[in-house]
Amino acid sequence: MLGIKRLKKLTSTVLMASLAMLVMTMFAPLIERAPEAADKGVVNLYTSRHYGVEPVFAEFTKETGIRVRFTTGSDSALRERIRAEGRHTPADVYIAVDAGNLWLAAQDGLLQSVKSPVLTKNIPAHLRDPENRWFGLTQRVRTILYHPGRVSPADLSTYEALADPRWSGRLVMRPATHSYTQSLVASLIKVHGEAKAEEIVRGWVANKPTLIDSDTRILETLAAGGGDVAIANHYYLGRLLEANPAFPIRVFWANQKDRGVHVNISGAGVTAHAPNRENAIRFLEWLAGPRGQKLLADTNHEFPANPEVKPHPIIAGFGTFIRDNISMAEYGRLQAAAIKLLDRAGYR
Repeated sequence: MLGIKRLKKLTSTVLMASLAMLVMTMFAPLIERAPEAADKGVVNLYTSRHYGVEPVFAEFTKETGIRVRFTTGSDSALRERIRAEGRHTPADVYIAVDAGNLWLAAQDGLLQSVKSPVLTKNIPAHLRDPENRWFGLTQRVRTILYHPGRVSPADLSTYEALADPRWSGRLVMRPATHSYTQSLVASLIKVHGEAKAEEIVRGWVANKPTLIDSDTRILETLAAGGGDVAIANHYYLGRLLEANPAFPIRVFWANQKDRGVHVNISGAGVTAHAPNRENAIRFLEWLAGPRGQKLLADTNHEFPANPEVKPHPIIAGFGTFIRDNISMAEYGRLQAAAIKLLDRAGYR
């Protein structure tokens, strides 16, 4: 009987060891890619912005000697990861691609306030959190784009005017599930109130827009004749024009006779439990300075947040514009209301 008990115990031990080895094998790639925690020569990033960042990070390391380790993912997944890791998170900096996402991170207590004369000098007040928990680093203008062979710019004016029946069957837009759409609608709520904003969105819906969850594909669809007018971020056109200067789509800056065109940001904040806090602040200050701004904005044809830095020649060629100076924090504060409004209006 004793021998049987020992055999069962040995079998159980072997099974547990095998299971542990299997788990380690399955998750080894994730473990290897995860950034390390405290290290005086490192800054660890969780970033949803993953395109064109490697050259920027490499230049920061070259100039400062601080190595950059980064983990990519969706904004919501990265926020949830920081929340789950709590005080043990290795993340020093959270980088997001919409002001609403940064606002949510701050509201959830995932970011800390940073007192930095460099950041407050280089980043205008309307592009950063009122409590300095996050800072816009590049600007993204979400505006009207059109095919000049089928639309005259004289026929265009505002986001609101796209609710006119003349645009029925001619619009191409992003779905309601994307933060770009939600922030745009949040800005309408801020300016017009919920009732008027809902009337505008219902007008868009009545025009039966083609919904595509990619701004690049939206512009390619316009070029191929699948629509005449779209709402998209300006830099997607910048990318396409760099690859093909003959690409036929053009920019129209919306709402230039009233509040100005809708502008969003990509930005970052220092996490609440950053193990390398000083490196994190130094990283953000470098990104807000002339060299960091030029590299970060130009790699994706965005407008710099620092007003002293000139934009890439391609997007400078789009011309000047009046921008809506709504505080970026409003996009986060009104995000839930915007989502509910889109649902009520039947915008999917």
